[in-house]
Amino acid sequence: MPNMTIHATDGSGSFSAYLLEPKNKPAGVVVLIQEIFGVNQAMRDIATWVADMDFIAVCPDLFWRIEPGIDITDKSEAEWKKAFELFNKFDQAKGIEDLQATVAAARKLTGANGKVATMGYCLGGRLAFIMAEQSDADANISYYGVGLDDLLGDLGKVTKPLVVHIADNDAFFPPEGRARVMEAVKGHPRVACHVYPNADHAFARVGGVHWQGRAAAIANGRSAEALVAAIG
Repeated sequence: MPNMTIHATDGSGSFSAYLLEPKNKPAGVVVLIQEIFGVNQAMRDIATWVADMDFIAVCPDLFWRIEPGIDITDKSEAEWKKAFELFNKFDQAKGIEDLQATVAAARKLTGANGKVATMGYCLGGRLAFIMAEQSDADANISYYGVGLDDLLGDLGKVTKPLVVHIADNDAFFPPEGRARVMEAVKGHPRVACHVYPNADHAFARVGGVHWQGRAAAIANGRSAEALVAAIG
């Protein structure tokens, strides 16, 4: 498995990131932010799609401070239990620090053009939203982020493109919260928020229980356009 090593900015050690390169370089880098299942096959498949679009894909192991190398699925009750245990132990602030370190390292990768975007799913969707407020990434894309309505106080800090994909039937993000997000981003010059009818949480996880082909295709197309515009 191709990997790169990133040094934590707090001096606590280093962590690995799955790395996949495109055929054509120099290229922009997309930092992929994992779900609660770790850097698993679903994330590696997304990396393949990103590299196929001629971007460098980098997916850091954000659970390394708890247990390095998590690679589980949504297919069994035991794996769901494990995933939520990891989620509950996860230090979000440290996760953002690690993502900021990943973005900085990604800008200097051999073959990179110096531009970096983040794109996250579920937990990663929330972290991508925070990265739009707390990092210098050139664009950020959030797929069905959880609890986004408690992040709205820092919307004024968003100066680079932020694309938000929201599932209309997301069981992990109540309708009231989704409505607050939609209202708050109205008129924001850098935020594009899209709601997908009849779609549930994780509608873009290929092979997942809530896969919804139409919503995924539309969302992925919007993401591709945003990435091309922001990082080349």
